[in-house]
Amino acid sequence: MPSLSSQLESQLVQRVDACFVQAQARLGRTFARPKIYCNMRGRAAGAARLQTWELRFNPTLYQANQQAFLAEVVPHEVAHLLVHALWGEYQGQGRSRVRVLPHGRQWQSVMREVFGLEPNTTHRFDLAVLAQPTMPYRCLCQQHQLSLRRHNKVARGEARYHCRRCQAALEPIDLAAPSLD
Repeated sequence: MPSLSSQLESQLVQRVDACFVQAQARLGRTFARPKIYCNMRGRAAGAARLQTWELRFNPTLYQANQQAFLAEVVPHEVAHLLVHALWGEYQGQGRSRVRVLPHGRQWQSVMREVFGLEPNTTHRFDLAVLAQPTMPYRCLCQQHQLSLRRHNKVARGEARYHCRRCQAALEPIDLAAPSLD
């Protein structure tokens, strides 16, 4: 996972703060600033942790999509925190309690009315930047690509993987060996 330059990290923190300033002006109340982490992996661009008041972002997707990330992902995640602060986990009293859905009407309203954005629930970033190098393996019926993490576990004798189709153990293909063809 790439580490962010201090400039990119600073821009991210400034954008989060700007979103809160915008929300405070529009909603007429103040909100505590969240802890911000750039340690997400995988395909998600960001996540809001409501109970701990934290925002997590994917540094790889941020670096590859800086302008769109700051314009779309940051307000998206801040909106989750705002909805939690405004409505909590549940809305209403007694039996009429209605669960506030993660991308429900309250969140959509914050996206539109506070940030002036369409409430898109997923990003459209090219995920090719997340591609991890793989190593070739084979079984009795086909060739497989194992991640470097899994390959290293095999090399250290910590794990063995099997084909889902033929159930045979996966064996590394020696790329240095001469071909018999």
